[in-house]
Amino acid sequence: MAADPRRTDDIPFKRLPQKGPDISVERRPDGCILIRSNHALAEPAQSIGHLFAARAAEHPDRPFIMQREPGHGPWRGVTYGEAKRAVHGIAQWLLDRGLGADNSVMILSANSVEHALLMLGCYTAGVPAAPISPAYSLISTDHAKLKHAWDMVRPRIVFAQQAAPFARAFQSLRALDPGLVFVTVDGGDGTLPFADLTAPEPTPAVTAALAAIGHADIGKYLFTSGSTGLPKCVPQTHGMMASVVAAQEGLRDEDEAEHQPPQALDWMPWSHISAGNITFNNNLANGGTLYLDEGKPVPGLFETTIRNLYEVSPTVFGSAPIAFGMLADAMERDPKLRRSFFRNLAYMGYGGATLSSDISDRLQALAVLETGERIPMVTMYGATETQGVTVVHWATGRVGLIGLPLPGTLLKLVPSGDKYEVRVKGPTVTSGYHKDPTRTAEAFDDEGFYRLGDAARFLDPDDPLQGLVFDGRVTEDFKLDSGTWVSVGTLRPDILAACSPFLQDAVIAGQDRPYIGLLAWPSAAAIEEAKRGDPATDPFDTLARQLSARLRDFNAGAGGSSRRVGRVILMREPASIDAGEITDKGYVNQRATLERRSGLVERLYAAPLEAGVVELREA
Repeated sequence: MAADPRRTDDIPFKRLPQKGPDISVERRPDGCILIRSNHALAEPAQSIGHLFAARAAEHPDRPFIMQREPGHGPWRGVTYGEAKRAVHGIAQWLLDRGLGADNSVMILSANSVEHALLMLGCYTAGVPAAPISPAYSLISTDHAKLKHAWDMVRPRIVFAQQAAPFARAFQSLRALDPGLVFVTVDGGDGTLPFADLTAPEPTPAVTAALAAIGHADIGKYLFTSGSTGLPKCVPQTHGMMASVVAAQEGLRDEDEAEHQPPQALDWMPWSHISAGNITFNNNLANGGTLYLDEGKPVPGLFETTIRNLYEVSPTVFGSAPIAFGMLADAMERDPKLRRSFFRNLAYMGYGGATLSSDISDRLQALAVLETGERIPMVTMYGATETQGVTVVHWATGRVGLIGLPLPGTLLKLVPSGDKYEVRVKGPTVTSGYHKDPTRTAEAFDDEGFYRLGDAARFLDPDDPLQGLVFDGRVTEDFKLDSGTWVSVGTLRPDILAACSPFLQDAVIAGQDRPYIGLLAWPSAAAIEEAKRGDPATDPFDTLARQLSARLRDFNAGAGGSSRRVGRVILMREPASIDAGEITDKGYVNQRATLERRSGLVERLYAAPLEAGVVELREA
């Protein structure tokens, strides 16, 4: 069923129980702008382990983490009380083996109930956890990033869900350290069964270890995406993690009677800051239930997410923008899915990239059809090094905002050409990279602000309360050969919106070239529609004609050369996770894609025009 085509701008939003914008802005003589929230930071917990123990004591029988049995079987999981018993058993096992703050436990596999319990066991015992991308073990052929991660944290324990899929990775790590202890749930060849870790009876040593943990202690190590080389290792202290929870608590505007424990369905990996810290810890802090989604926003796997949404009606749903596009497609065809999705939904959240206005409009039209209200769409902006920096904490129909600073965070916008570079200081920001003093020194300015490398601007300079807008990566923007700057971060979502629903994603080319070129991936739904409409014609040819018409319309209203697309190629090869073109969160890496597909970039600008290249410029 298609979404209601009427505009929904005049339809009220469902109440979002968060405080509205309230900031202080200081404009310095050097051109820098300092921004801070006037909302107070709540009192941070002593550690995430303390936060978990408190919630387990308050509601031991409430479901905590749920996961399907293999083969899309029934949901299984643990309550908060069951989790606490297992977590304290794991902490005792780690202490019995003499592990402490100078050691670590490396986690190779994806999100799971056991992964969560082990991570919390580490938090409780004061042993840093080190979850890394499963792609380092399962997809990589040389295990270079896996070996690098091992060298950074030198774990004594390595965990994976199953032994067989990780056998090659285990072999690579054993060659580096024959004394490593490997743990798997199935207790496969050469590994200890996970049940051995949860078996010990906790002693007062566990209580003492937890009591000794403070804000400066490292809770985990996370690795950056490694898009510009080997991943950087970022220590995550308990103070950093507890402070971002406290910042969100400082924005809450509800009493206990209003509070509904969140219920979330989430697929994004715990080896990244968004899901591993923000989603996981916030869910825990609010006493929520987290359902682990084994689907992903890619053809063939998103169907799993849809099947889960028939059964799990989330109160909050967060994902990458690409997932919301696929979800809108599915709900427009399926009223049953739409009813289940919106039944309990309080708000939606996206991150990592800008959500197009077209997808937002479609989602709101569906929400109005089902509920009579628009559903608030929020987003948090941050990095592995900073946790959350800004958040949209008010209901707005405007997408593309990154919000305003979280309580406790000081934001500095520094003039950089015709843009403002984002820098940040506060209790959620790391003090530096692990074992890398050179990169640490480069990452901070002389006032101690961390440099994010992104640009931002006020939506309305005369009304800062309307929030900040992402203004691209300072390092991704480029100049055409005319000297004209192209802002990739703002142009790309505008193109995707103009070409919806034909495109899944795209990257922008054109550095030192006469015009902008586009390398684009068609959406699976558009391919299927093209096949049905004209089975005798290559669907890519059909899509090329449709896309050409959309882009010509876009160019007609684009203005100057900094926003007009000259040529486009529709790519048949999907984005490669192993080659770094797409992260395991589903975000496209502009730089890695252009480097890997440099041959296609050359074809975009070849003369005469090559087959498969769509020309958009006027003759």
